[in-house]
Amino acid sequence: MGNTNTNWIAMSDTAIVSKIGEFIKNERLNSNKTQAQLADEAGINRWTISQIENGEAITMISLIQIMRALNILHLLEIFSIKQEISPIELAKLNQKKRQRARNNDNDNTKQSDW
Repeated sequence: MGNTNTNWIAMSDTAIVSKIGEFIKNERLNSNKTQAQLADEAGINRWTISQIENGEAITMISLIQIMRALNILHLLEIFSIKQEISPIELAKLNQKKRQRARNNDNDNTKQSDW
């Protein structure tokens, strides 16, 4: 098992591209696909697959196409922007919630049993 504590911040851009290439190659091999098969499924040249696996830069579009063909687009979830609410706004919303049910009977002629 490889090192799972990669220090991405300390790595150079070239080293990061190389690491991504290693990951893509590993995923391709785990999927039992040749570079040619993956390239065909991704709609790109085999040379592009070879480039990324050898640690060379490719376009973002090509990377997305490769990830789609490898069925690993879920890894991009990290880029989703999640709507966060401040504690003050949450408190204001909670104050606006109904605390009790009200009787909607507007019949004022009803007499109390008292």
